[in-house]
Amino acid sequence: MKIPLPHPNHLVLAASLCGLTLVTPHTSWASIKFVKGVRQADLPITGRVVDNTGAALPGVNVIVKGTTNGAQTDTEGRFSITAPADAVLVFSFVGSTAQEVAVGGRSTINVTLQSDTKALGDVVVVGYGTQRRADLTSSVASVKEESFVKGATKDAGQLLQGKVAGLTVSTPSGDPTANSQILLRGTATLNSSTQPLVLIDGIPGTLNTVAPEDIESIDVLKDGSAAAIYGTRGTNGVILITTKRPQGNIAPTIEYSGYVSTQRIARRPDMLSASEYRQKLAEGVGFTDQGSDTDWIKEISQNPLIHVHNMTFKGGNGQTSYLVNGNYRYFEGIFQKSDNRTFTGRADINHNMFDGRVKINLGILNTNNRYTSTADGGAFNGYTYRQAVIRNPTAPVYNPDGTYAQQLSLFNYENPLSRLYNSDGMNTYQNTRLSGSISWEPVDNLQLKALAANTRYNQIRGYSEDKQHPSTLRDGLNGFASRGTTQIVDKLAELTATYSRSFGEHRLSALGGYSYQQNTSENFFMQNSDFPTDLFTYNNIGIGNALRLGRAPIFSEKNQWNLVGFFGRATYNYKEKYLLLASVRREASSRFLGAEQPWGTFPAVSVGWRINQENFMQGLTFLDDLKLRAGYGVTGTAPDVSFLGVARLGYTGYFLANGSWVQTLSPISNPNPSLRWEEKRETNVGVDYSFLKGRVNGTVDYYIRRTNGLLYNYQVPSPPNLFPTTTANVGSLENKGLEVLLNLVPVQTKDFVWNSSFNFSNNQNKLLSLDNDLYKLTNNFFTTGYTGEPIQTYTHRVEVGKKLGDFYGYKVVDVTEDGKWIYENKAGEQVPYDQFTHSEDDKQVLGNGLPKYYAGWNNNFQYKRVDLGITMRGAFGYQILNFQRMYYENTGVIQYNRLQSAYDNVFDKAVLNTTMPLEYNSYYVEDGAFWKVDNITLGYNFKPGLVKYVKNARVYASTLNTFTITGYKGLDPEVNRVGLAPGNDERDKYPTVRTFTLGVNLTF
Repeated sequence: MKIPLPHPNHLVLAASLCGLTLVTPHTSWASIKFVKGVRQADLPITGRVVDNTGAALPGVNVIVKGTTNGAQTDTEGRFSITAPADAVLVFSFVGSTAQEVAVGGRSTINVTLQSDTKALGDVVVVGYGTQRRADLTSSVASVKEESFVKGATKDAGQLLQGKVAGLTVSTPSGDPTANSQILLRGTATLNSSTQPLVLIDGIPGTLNTVAPEDIESIDVLKDGSAAAIYGTRGTNGVILITTKRPQGNIAPTIEYSGYVSTQRIARRPDMLSASEYRQKLAEGVGFTDQGSDTDWIKEISQNPLIHVHNMTFKGGNGQTSYLVNGNYRYFEGIFQKSDNRTFTGRADINHNMFDGRVKINLGILNTNNRYTSTADGGAFNGYTYRQAVIRNPTAPVYNPDGTYAQQLSLFNYENPLSRLYNSDGMNTYQNTRLSGSISWEPVDNLQLKALAANTRYNQIRGYSEDKQHPSTLRDGLNGFASRGTTQIVDKLAELTATYSRSFGEHRLSALGGYSYQQNTSENFFMQNSDFPTDLFTYNNIGIGNALRLGRAPIFSEKNQWNLVGFFGRATYNYKEKYLLLASVRREASSRFLGAEQPWGTFPAVSVGWRINQENFMQGLTFLDDLKLRAGYGVTGTAPDVSFLGVARLGYTGYFLANGSWVQTLSPISNPNPSLRWEEKRETNVGVDYSFLKGRVNGTVDYYIRRTNGLLYNYQVPSPPNLFPTTTANVGSLENKGLEVLLNLVPVQTKDFVWNSSFNFSNNQNKLLSLDNDLYKLTNNFFTTGYTGEPIQTYTHRVEVGKKLGDFYGYKVVDVTEDGKWIYENKAGEQVPYDQFTHSEDDKQVLGNGLPKYYAGWNNNFQYKRVDLGITMRGAFGYQILNFQRMYYENTGVIQYNRLQSAYDNVFDKAVLNTTMPLEYNSYYVEDGAFWKVDNITLGYNFKPGLVKYVKNARVYASTLNTFTITGYKGLDPEVNRVGLAPGNDERDKYPTVRTFTLGVNLTF
């Protein structure tokens, strides 16, 4: 008789009831062993994984060693798994060193992973969330606080100078109120702004919204697949600014950073001094000696003082944390009465409740700013600088009676000191942003979030010129004053839902959301003149007579627009090898009221292949990461003016009827129901690479972006149209380019580290078309740019089939023996000045104001506690129209001062003949290529705890705009590059400056 044996699973159960543990269970009776002891049941284990900065790490693999039992962390770095009490958990994450942790019977395990290949482990901010750099399939650049440009930076943009391939950041003006100019991957539109969308913690703002010292990181969404989640706002790229936030358990901490700076003009124009002026007078030049010796630029200059103070208070625990920041910035310019004073305060509170399922963030940001105004509605008046440049160096500043010396009989010739001190003005503004968000995790892996923000900008400005100001004396105004106010209220509400899940070798995430933005702006402006007294300046503007007599303007307006969008995004990761991102945004704007297509759809898709994860690459131990990615995305641009889809009427003038003036109401736009978004379609192919545990890493990107349906104002017949122009979507424009980033750690020892980063980019653009069957130009081009008086002509021509930025004018190739121009006509023939017709047909392309190539080279050295940072950048393959030489090298204009170079031989042949008129021609178009050693910072970090209560201390010295290598003869080859007339070095531009800084950072 055979006795049936129990199933092995039944034996396992019986063994556990008897206090025995089955060591090697199998599905048969072979090799069954029992060990006397405690039953080893699986325990539920939860925890959180962070990096060495305390930031959550999503997507970390958590596996019970020796098994296939595993889990992954969610977006907050949390995980949940079951394992025996004596098991070992293995934590692994791309870019971090794997870590093994014994369970030891614990139910909660928190782990900090140390970075291995840092570039791969970085968490990068993208639209409505974050991603690991290893998971990116789009072109995204990230710059952290430690890599920012150091010193007296004006705004967030200047922190990025020379740091991001394809992102051009320039500071063409030394005015303390001027902002950085930013251009990403070329010009994508003709009639709208080319500035990228700037978001501060997810809320629209500007580069000045927060203080540079309060910024933790800046991420740049460069290509269409990354920016399409923002729809129409993302056409010119997206800059995501992340401010410093309290995270985790923080002991009460005070951080202070401050610096003092001074500035010098980087290069001043070499005008004739009084002695040189008199020498030319003795040589027969028809100058006038007025008996003095005056350096007019020096007279209006000052030794500026800049000081900035930044204080941060932070603390809290895992449940509630806070950060309060105060920043005061006092900037003086190199010219008198040019300044900028700003105080910014920010408070940020985070609170977690219900075991971290609900998270609340409340924030307030307030900025108060004021600056002296020497121009109506503006800051420093560049026209005053012009007067200092051209004024006779032998002319006195004051008359014998102490009043300012004037000579108003000359056209546009005024005492610059009188312009400064016979005027009074002040502009002030306050910008207040209230924001709050709440996120709820109703179930694991699902996060619901609501964000709301209200931003209110209020500006009030006043300006006056007294009865002795040159303009009031010249124009007989008897005193002048103006007042203006602006209020802009921007409201934002966004609802998002994010779901992420991992199973096996698959990792998925999905995002869905709704966004509503409303912007309301109100403006008021008035001028008046003919005042009975100067005592009130602009503070009693109603007592002037001009407004009452109808000889001065008064103006007010109110505009409102809104933008509504629905968006979604999905990401997929398979085996850490194959990556996918797809998104779509559906958006409508009130600017398209009356149009048939107010809605636009903006899809995007990008894929990535991490080649190094393939089996055939496993033998290459030096390779950390090699990822090929490709993306395609669509973004849009709305017109800057509302209601272009419908016919509009406006009050445009007056006519006299029966002895009375009656306002006229007439058409101001034609209806265009076919009006729609400009549509930019961009394809990007890139490679990310990392070798030798991150000591060599970088990216390469190639992109092609085409904008279709360019908005442009077309001349139309009237009648049948009621207005002579119509705004329509007709043209197309193409940009393409290559971007390369290479990061190196050439030397890394115990005491010395050298980090080096090189970036290169180029951009080529072409206007593909500008008309169709319905809307056509008289010619296939239009002109733009302006020389100013008295030359008064355009400087650029935008032509179909050619590049944007082309200078267009007369080409000179030589001069005669007596110093008269010799021109080249379009046939290539050389024609002397006396025979040249100066017709439009004689003009040709003289160069281009947009650089073909940009490069940057950044180096950081650290030896023990000493660090040295050097930032360099350059631009190549472009030209500049030197307005200073064009106006101040002419020998025939003797009423004003001249550049010393006016008496150099032209083409090494002869001094320009005095009969030659002021003219825009190729002789003043110069090569603009430059290489600039921009920022040098030398710092020392004191040993922690050296002084009681001081945890960390650092002192540093820094220079900005240190020196420039260039053949350009003007003040600075870094000139305006935005808009359709790039490369114009305007004569009234506030000169660029060189800045010297001493600073300190302290932590208490």
